[in-house]
Order: sequence, then structure tokens, then C-alpha cells
Amino acid sequence: MTRQPNRPAISVQSDTDAPPGPRVDSRTDARIHVGVGGWTYEPWRSNFFPAGLPHSRELEYASRQLTAIEVNGTYYGTLKPVSFRKWHDETPDDFVFSLKASRYATNRRVLAEAGESITRFVESGISELGRKLGPIVWQFMPGKVFEAPDFEAFLALLPRQIDGQALRHVVDVRHESFMTPEYLALARRYAVATVFTDADKFPSFADLTGDVVYARLMLSEPGLSTGYADAALDAWAERARVWAAGGAPDDLPSLEEPKKASAPRDVFIYFINGAKERAPAAAMAFLTRLGLTPTP
Repeated sequence: MTRQPNRPAISVQSDTDAPPGPRVDSRTDARIHVGVGGWTYEPWRSNFFPAGLPHSRELEYASRQLTAIEVNGTYYGTLKPVSFRKWHDETPDDFVFSLKASRYATNRRVLAEAGESITRFVESGISELGRKLGPIVWQFMPGKVFEAPDFEAFLALLPRQIDGQALRHVVDVRHESFMTPEYLALARRYAVATVFTDADKFPSFADLTGDVVYARLMLSEPGLSTGYADAALDAWAERARVWAAGGAPDDLPSLEEPKKASAPRDVFIYFINGAKERAPAAAMAFLTRLGLTPTP
């Protein structure tokens, strides 16, 4: 892969003298990744990015304040391998991208017919991200109803690897018909995780179905400098620790009783939607609570 040219360093402020690189809470062996959706957003140029920062360096800067980003652009169109390679080269070694998969695979009446769209997305060059490739998120429209045979046919189409690299899949289901033990059993059979969201407008159940945890926190408020109140951030930080240690928080809605702790898990927490202008501040405050320091 082409290496990034030498550039002047972007200043990164830190409240700790810890050595570079993300650190994980001592109670878990898993990694907790925290970020926002995308990195190109006009309001962030006045409250997140340094004044005068070229737009071409916004990913470089954001990836040194956060530890992950969920990419929305891959949902709307097909990117080229050179784009993924560029993202890889502009970000720290331990940074992670979650990719929203193509809408052409999920926004269809018969999911069993999505094979060609799934293949086109997976073979579009995402393997250029290497170990920076995080979970792939397959997001469904709010009106998509759970039909077990068709949904299982879709899950069976999801590839387990690309170019020798293992793939981790997450589904973002947005209709209440998915809130059933039959759905949970299917997702677990195919080791596919389910998005948890705190938004009231979508189904919100925290049952674990895969080997990663993926939470999209969407209730940030414009009147709070960090989007969420301190107590709420504290509570979410504790839940992230429990998830990462292999457990399940007992204060979130679920269809089943939380099971006993299992193996540690990778956890992905994204502050996204809601008062989007507050998302970077929320993510950075969250990282501070976890004692995680992004790589400068």
C-alpha cells in the first residue's frame, strides 16, 4: 500500500500523560471503540476541527481524537479501492472503520435475491482497509418486516471473509416485528450482531446475538456541550465495560434475561444522529471516562 507523505503534525490536546495508543479498562481484555458517523460535517468546522484545517485533512485529524468512525457514504454508493486505501493510510494503526453496506442489498422486497448486491459491495475494495476494517452494518428500512425464511436466506448470503480477512456482520433492524425469540435464534445461528440504539423511534433491545456489541447512541441534545449529560455518559461507559468483559448490562431493555458473562467482546459505540454537532464532544468525553487515549 502507498504510504502517507510526510506532513506537519496536527496538534492533539490530551488531559493525560499516558503513553500513545488506546488503553482498555483493566477489567476487560476486549477493545472498546468509540466514534461518530462520518467526518465531513460543516458545523464541526467551527466546534471540532481546528480553524483553517484543510478539508482534505479532516479524516486525519478526526482519527486522532477518536478511535473509530462509521462510514455512511458506502450505503449510498460504490467506492473504489483507492478510497479505502487512502483512508487506511491517513489514520493511526489502531483506528477502525465500520462500514454501512450498500442500500441496494437491504432495501428490497425479497432479501434472498440480494446476493449480487452483497458481492458487489464486499468486493468493492473494502479489504484495502486491512485490520482497520471493523464490522459491516446492514441497515434495513423502518418498514422492513421480519420474515424468518427470507431473512435467513439473506444471512446465509453474507460472506465470512474477503481476501483471507475475516468479516464481522451487524444488522440494524428497525421494525418491531424483529423483537422476537425467532429473530434472536436466527441471528445467533449466523453469528450476526444486532445494533442496539437508545432512540425511541426504533426497536431497542440489547440481546446479544454476535461476538461484537454495536451501539448507536442517537439522543444527543444541542443544549449540552457533550450532547449527553454527565450521568448518562457515566452510565454508558459502565455498560461498555460490562459488554467488553463478556457480560450484558441489566438496565437495558431485552427480550431475554441477560446471560452470564462469556468471552470478552469488541464493543463499538457511535454517537450519531440527534444533535450531530455535539457528536465529537460526546465521543471524546466518553473516551475520557473509559481511560482510552487515541493515538496521536
